[in-house]
Amino acid sequence: MARDLSSGDLLRQVWGFDGFRPGQQEIVEAVAKGRDVLAIMPTGGGKSLCYQLPALMRDGVTVVISPLIALMRDQVRALREAGVEAGALTSGNTEAETEAVFQAIAAGQIKMLYMAPERLASGGTVSLLRRAGVTAIAVDEAHCISQWGHDFRPDYLRIGDLKRALNVPLAAFTATADAETRAEIVSRLFGGAEPLTFLRGFDRPNIRLAFQPKDSPRRQVLSYVAARRGQSGIIYCGARARTETLAQALREAGHPAIAYHAGLEAEARRKAEVRFQREDGLIVVATIAFGMGIDKPDIRWVLHADLPKSIENYYQEIGRAGRDGDPADTLTLYGPDDIRLRRSQIDESLAEPARKSADHARLNALLGLAEATGCRRRRLLAYFGEELAEDCGNCDLCQTPPKLFDGTMAVRKALSAMLRTGEWFGTGHLIDILTGTTTEKVRERGHDQLPTFGVGREHGRGQWQAIFRQMMGLDLCRPDPERHGALHLTEAAHPVLRGETSVTLRQDTTRTKAANVLRAQVSEEDEPLLSALKARRRALAEAARVPAYVIFPDRTLVEMAERRPRDLDQMARIVGVGARKLERYGQAFLEVIAGEPAQMHPARRALAGRPEGALFDRLIAAQSRLQRGADGTEKPLSCSTAQIRRIAEARPDSLDALARHLDEARLRRFADAFLAEIVAAD
Repeated sequence: MARDLSSGDLLRQVWGFDGFRPGQQEIVEAVAKGRDVLAIMPTGGGKSLCYQLPALMRDGVTVVISPLIALMRDQVRALREAGVEAGALTSGNTEAETEAVFQAIAAGQIKMLYMAPERLASGGTVSLLRRAGVTAIAVDEAHCISQWGHDFRPDYLRIGDLKRALNVPLAAFTATADAETRAEIVSRLFGGAEPLTFLRGFDRPNIRLAFQPKDSPRRQVLSYVAARRGQSGIIYCGARARTETLAQALREAGHPAIAYHAGLEAEARRKAEVRFQREDGLIVVATIAFGMGIDKPDIRWVLHADLPKSIENYYQEIGRAGRDGDPADTLTLYGPDDIRLRRSQIDESLAEPARKSADHARLNALLGLAEATGCRRRRLLAYFGEELAEDCGNCDLCQTPPKLFDGTMAVRKALSAMLRTGEWFGTGHLIDILTGTTTEKVRERGHDQLPTFGVGREHGRGQWQAIFRQMMGLDLCRPDPERHGALHLTEAAHPVLRGETSVTLRQDTTRTKAANVLRAQVSEEDEPLLSALKARRRALAEAARVPAYVIFPDRTLVEMAERRPRDLDQMARIVGVGARKLERYGQAFLEVIAGEPAQMHPARRALAGRPEGALFDRLIAAQSRLQRGADGTEKPLSCSTAQIRRIAEARPDSLDALARHLDEARLRRFADAFLAEIVAAD
């Protein structure tokens, strides 16, 4: 390919396009000149062209780092069809394909080399790229380097080292990166040196946005698809099993549909990808494993059968529709169980508290979009720092405005209840207080005496659930990962409490339905603690390289969450906590439940949960009283903890029996008190 051709000439000659899409040409020219570049472009905005075309304008090889095997294969195939020498090294290659790429590199016949980030862990990769004559690096899906992002890939952390080792310019591309994620991309990829940054906007005005509360979800899905018969679409589900059952239901309704998830064999996934690209009107029911890198421009709709993980995931997934610029449709179904599941996934992760808090904030942003009172596109773009001058007219709320009400007083009551309970409780307990429900937990803590007890009786429990959900969507409160999901106020809440800001809410008819069997094992109030206990179990299991149930089964953790033991004695009474497991794991789980419980001497710990333990404590207390004699003037004297333990276990009932454990001096000092405690303990 002639390097002296202009970008416009190459665009026509290789791709057959008469002109660039808005925002492309500046990026192409900057990358071609060897500038370090960070480009944030919407899905469907033509990112791949921005690193492919400059590769043809420069000497040497451009290596493209991408996490998406399907995308790499598609782009290599398309480039070869266009006459560009390209190859890919991925785990999806056959041995013959990999060998052919190595031979092409050795012969100097590669212009663009695609590579998965995992290959950077190989010691020979840098020398291979040097031999290949790499003069530039392009990074696709650059948000994967950020631990604040939504698709973190640890191997992306090696890319900065690769740039420094090869001493070549780097261009990074992504469709979704908030300010926090962009800052981490700059730090990790460019070593903190500011690249030339292009923020090309996030608006995809051809995509219609819509959300619906779940109400017979399968019926909603089938009805939606029936209205779009013959159109290619993607349905995203939160679980693998759900993809299979929903695909089967669609086939039974006469729609061509296949399931796709990470549990399928690699060859089955590959066939599904090829079939989706080639067949018109095929529906793929998938987990988020599908769609990244599927370069199909005429996907007409995307349906989320379950709430996505975050607003970034949502934006990226809906962006797979309408990449040809023609009208496309989206719908997201959501319900209380979805939100509880997403919350628990965050709480059960092994991430640091700061990361968990950020993930809860991202989920709040998505709830804010779901519960929006006005134009959804305005709210979506505002999240990414972009302002829309007027309502879009192409979302469900613009076309059918929702019924609203002034929720200021209700929100102030809820915030007051949080403050008066020390921001230590979740939605369920707060609703009990507001509705004047006298539960055992409310009575134990004296919360039936609070001024806020019963002040919200005008709303039913389901309405309060909707109010709290919308409060989180407005980011007035967030779950605190370090307090097992207890709600705490954000800065935005204080003007509302002071009466300086009003709050408009939607009349929401959604009611909390019965959770599935797993979630119904504990009350909503205890779910965050159960999630935290599962996270600790997972960490211990991974360290020991054993299945999680080997540490403790679910029912043991459920009982811990419900009974909340405060010390090892109480922990020992939990079903499934035997002496050995109490010794090995008791303290670790108590730390989750009670913070930093008092350390227990090993001799006492051996008696935990047994009557002998209580007697041990009584003997220690008696000894403490008599350590300097009855009048406090004698020489200090005490027994060893081993002696105390033996006495507690043997329970001697006479002076002679006690003499088997103590010498004459200790008998004179402690015998009467010890024997009295033994009698009292019986």
